[in-house]
Amino acid sequence: MTNRIAFITGASRGIGRACAIALAGAGHRVILAARDLAKLEETAAAIRATGGQADPLQIDMGSPDSIKAAFAKAKEIGRVENLINNAAITRDGLALRMKPDDWNAVIQTNLTGAFLAIQLVLPVMMKERWGRILNISSVVGESGNAGQANYVASKAGLIGLTKAIAQEMGSRNVTVNAVAPGFVDTDMTAVLGAELREKLLATIPLKRLGAPEDIAAAVRFLCSEEAGYITGHVLDVNGGMYM
Repeated sequence: MTNRIAFITGASRGIGRACAIALAGAGHRVILAARDLAKLEETAAAIRATGGQADPLQIDMGSPDSIKAAFAKAKEIGRVENLINNAAITRDGLALRMKPDDWNAVIQTNLTGAFLAIQLVLPVMMKERWGRILNISSVVGESGNAGQANYVASKAGLIGLTKAIAQEMGSRNVTVNAVAPGFVDTDMTAVLGAELREKLLATIPLKRLGAPEDIAAAVRFLCSEEAGYITGHVLDVNGGMYM
């Protein structure tokens, strides 16, 4: 068991919530960050009920000021040694008709927000000569997807960001990796119609959507001591839909 602090963005539901529960189960004190404080409190209560330590913090990954304020509060809790950049939004539409606001909002939250969070944790990680940074990308960041130019660009950008920072931080024993989920059963995919869902399942060799826990297990491993020699890697957790 370890007692490091993990900061998880988008921790109020879906993959972020599952990551928080998995890391708390591995002995980490988890800082739960998202916009919806009420939902964060629910997740924190569930973690505390099983003997874990959880601190909810409001954050808007689209706002540099909000990110700064949240990490300043996190500093009062302790040293953040694991950062899981999971928060993401979608504003889908064909590129031809995509509004600049929809492009900017997605890039700002999914990519720029993640970069700003990384900048804020690096000084402590460098000083401690230990750190784990995990960026949650997506299968579409590798394969592309029609109607999601902004989202795909943000998720592909996270992969490039992961590799650049892995190279910069390797000598300080800070590992930086990405996890690329396939289609996971969350609120984001719940809006898909039955027909689209069937079509999707046909493209997945394992014939099921992922569960948030499938992604959380990969994150827990990459945050562990055992993963200390893995950096700059993109771990696909997608049921085989993209190889």
